[in-house]
Amino acid sequence: MAIPDLKNCCGPASPGGLDEKASGELATVLAALGDPVRLRIYSLIAANKEVCSCNLEGPVGKSQPTISHHTAKLAAAGLIIGEKRGRWTWWRAIPTQALSAATAIGSLTKTN
Repeated sequence: MAIPDLKNCCGPASPGGLDEKASGELATVLAALGDPVRLRIYSLIAANKEVCSCNLEGPVGKSQPTISHHTAKLAAAGLIIGEKRGRWTWWRAIPTQALSAATAIGSLTKTN
């Protein structure tokens, strides 16, 4: 049986889509939000003007070291920003990062 020549099976993909940099940035945001605990933490922070780390333990049901681990991942993805006040960090959502990710996802699918 002959092996088909796949490079001549159809035309090339049309230009568009995400470039390498945009793909990496979007993947970082999606990975951060892809964990259920981080998504819950982000939703709690985004629903408020700011939230102290100490107030995330109860609603999330996780220890402070676990909260710190997850907030660090969210901060690295640019979704939240923290301000240290004494012993605790107060977190605020960065809405533009989530909106940019949502816009990028929405632009991937052509509706025509």
